[in-house]
Order: sequence, then structure tokens, then C-alpha cells
Amino acid sequence: MRNLPPPAWLRTFEAAARLGGFTAAGAELGLTPAAVSQQIRALEARIGHPLFHRLPRGVELTELGLSYLPSVRRAFDDLAGATAGLFGVAGGRPLVVRAPPSFSVLCIAPRLHRFRAAHPRVQIRLCSATWAETAAEESIDIDIRYGDGRWPAGDVRRLTAPGSVLVCPADMDLGPDPLEGLRPRLAGGAIHIIGCDSFWDAFADAMGLPRGEIGRGVSVDSSLAALEMVASGLGVGLIAPDLASAFARRGGIRVRADLALAHDQAHYVVLPARDAPRPEAALFRDWLLSEMTAEG
Repeated sequence: MRNLPPPAWLRTFEAAARLGGFTAAGAELGLTPAAVSQQIRALEARIGHPLFHRLPRGVELTELGLSYLPSVRRAFDDLAGATAGLFGVAGGRPLVVRAPPSFSVLCIAPRLHRFRAAHPRVQIRLCSATWAETAAEESIDIDIRYGDGRWPAGDVRRLTAPGSVLVCPADMDLGPDPLEGLRPRLAGGAIHIIGCDSFWDAFADAMGLPRGEIGRGVSVDSSLAALEMVASGLGVGLIAPDLASAFARRGGIRVRADLALAHDQAHYVVLPARDAPRPEAALFRDWLLSEMTAEG
């Protein structure tokens, strides 16, 4: 038998590290803060090293704690993945994945057959929501969100590269000086995505253009709609690189990586922190991270 600490201690350590405190870890695990503290002290005594600095207002991982955490988390993820892969979904309840419509259509749907082939027992329910707040949180197992990644709770991991790229109709020739060739197209043909309106102003500033040169042609609430409009010749758009490249494979648009906007918005995968994630949720999360990393 390997001389390992009890799994319950390791689970408590991971929760306290992830949530930033013993009280929050206890609330998630159904333990009192004192019980969490007792388990952490027992773990530290077993391994012979402190894992947390006890501060007046909370705790902070020591250097060794920071080094130990990824291995503990990976061990739980591997165990969760093996359980879900072998035994499928507990009780037959499908795994509920919520994602923006554009990401669902362009990034998840074309790949989902590979997950299903590898894990046929895991049932998937894919729900599309333009705004994350519009669906009941208690029913979501995996949440794909677009933003800066700074959400108050949950296991948050970035899926895609941040920033936006300019997309234009496939037959649009911007000439030897792409920025000068773009300027007349911006006056009446800039497609705006609701919620990302500031990107065009930021693009103008980054390119040294007056903001007034960028007209408002059409406003839409999804990147997929904007891409379809670009393909139809209605105008140009600023789109997340993962969505733009996926749509470009269908034809109809050109991705101009030379006319890109740097910012911190990207797609993230979130496991809600209301309780311990379902094993198949971690399995799907890791599969999607692998798929998007390989693509990138």
C-alpha cells in the first residue's frame, strides 16, 4: 500500500486552495472551518511541511503548497475522468453544457462526435445562452463564458486566445496597404456585436484612425450572425479568433490577422463552485481544453 495521505485530507486541501479559505472550503464540503483546519494540519503533519500561511484575514498557500496543488488537482481529475469514462453518467442524468450560440455551433458541435466516440455512456445536453445569466445556474454542469475570466467562483480555465481579428468578405481586396484599403469600408459597413461595442473604438485607437470614421452598419447579439453578414457582403466585423477561424473553414470570409485588436476577452470553461463537480464534467472540460489547445 502506498503511503499516501487520506483522500479526504487532499480533497480539503484542494478546496481550501481553490476557494482561498477554510470557511469557504467548509461550506463546499459540509465541514466546519475548525474541521477543515484540523484536516489541513493533519495533512501538513503527515508530509512534514506547511502548505498554508495563516494570515489575520484568511490563508495563503506556501511555496510548497503552490507546487503541490497542481499534482493533487490532476490526481482528482484523472480519477474523475476514469470513473466517468468507465461507468458513465450516474443515475442517467445528462451532462448539461451551457455555451454562447456562436461557440456551440462553431467550436463544440463539429468536435462533439469525438467526445461521444470516446465516452459513449456520457449523455450531453448542450444549451445555448447569449448571456450567461439567462439560464438556471443550479442545472449547469459546464459553463462556457466569454469575458476576462474574473468571475467570483468556480474552476475557471481559459479555452481560447484573447483578442479580436478583422474579418471581411472573401472577395474583398484591401490592396497593398490593408489599413488604407479598409477605411472606406468602415464608414458604413462595420458590423457591431452587442456587448462588444467598445472594440471598434479600441480598434480605431490602436490603428490611429479617428473614431468617427467607423460607422454603425448593423448591430447583432451573436458573433455567428455577424459572420454570416460578413460572408453575405454586408460589411466587416471584429470577431474572436477561434470563432473567425472556425467559420473561415466554411468559406465566404477572410480572416485578416494583420488587422487585429489586442484585449483580454476570450472564451473560458467554468465548473460552477456550488459543490464538487461531477466526474464527467471534469472529463468534458479536459477534453475541450485539449481540443482547443490542439487547434490553437
